[in-house]
Amino acid sequence: MSLFTAGGNFHGNQINVGLYPRVHRTPLGVATRANANVTSGSGYVQEALNLAANKLQLTGGLRYDAFRFDVRDRVGPASSNVESAGRIQPKAGLAYTPSHRLPLALYANYGRGISSLDARSILQRPDGARVATTDFYQAGTSHHFHGFAFATDAFWIDRSNELVYVADDGSLEFLGPSRAYGFEAKASVELTRRLSVSGGLTKVLNAYFRGTEPRVYVDRAPHFTANAGLTLSRWRGWSGSVRMRTINHYRLSGQDSTIRAAGHTVFDLSAVRRIRRNLDFNFSVDNFTNRLYYETQNYIASRPYAGGPASYGIHATPGYPVTFSVGLTFRWHSH
Repeated sequence: MSLFTAGGNFHGNQINVGLYPRVHRTPLGVATRANANVTSGSGYVQEALNLAANKLQLTGGLRYDAFRFDVRDRVGPASSNVESAGRIQPKAGLAYTPSHRLPLALYANYGRGISSLDARSILQRPDGARVATTDFYQAGTSHHFHGFAFATDAFWIDRSNELVYVADDGSLEFLGPSRAYGFEAKASVELTRRLSVSGGLTKVLNAYFRGTEPRVYVDRAPHFTANAGLTLSRWRGWSGSVRMRTINHYRLSGQDSTIRAAGHTVFDLSAVRRIRRNLDFNFSVDNFTNRLYYETQNYIASRPYAGGPASYGIHATPGYPVTFSVGLTFRWHSH
């Protein structure tokens, strides 16, 4: 048995990029003013085959994306430019079940993805790369029997250009080819007919820029993330869950491993009560332990005042404190 899929899409953006420096609310001039038209189109094909009495599944596909960047700089017209870029994205997958009586499957996957700069970054770096590719390799196992499901895999990621956020001006840039590898695991267990628990973790063993000597490591990226949840389903009209998410502390400098961001663990709660067939009561508490944490952290140079000396420090964006949400959901059924 086989399944063939084909399709395409088009995406068009017309962006007005403007930066106007000011003191308090008094404008001081125009730093950037430009019109950016960024369009992309793609086409793809995919074939999936089931062989050996459905014990072997093979998948292959190919996608092509074309981009066009048209930037009209109103401050410096000489910087206006029109450029195009295109990338091929192949994918392949294999899954093998030794026996339909055994709750075991072996699989291997490969795929390529793309990323591009935003309009502001293209304007700031007109001579830089616009598009980068990511090659993802994965191999693992999955198990499912009775009320228990478990999956593990190892992954290898090669990027032609690491896309990073520039904290001091809010733009994006490519910093060069990088490599990362690690493993993942996830599981779910049905404790009862109404109650289940699930969780997963991802561990990056290493992430660094290729071709650097001494080695420069990818910074501002956690190497360990995990999540877990306890879910209640349709018990006396109630459904809800308690969710946990956590990341470890991570490095903020590619050269100095002692400069690190703090990790965090946050718990959220949500519940739904069916009042009538077409009416639900919703209740949720985000960060219900009121944990003090930071969503993002960056190690950058800044000046305490205009013209003052620049010094490096950790700049952080605080996360949300405990937050309550209450609401009603109405449904209209048509027959």
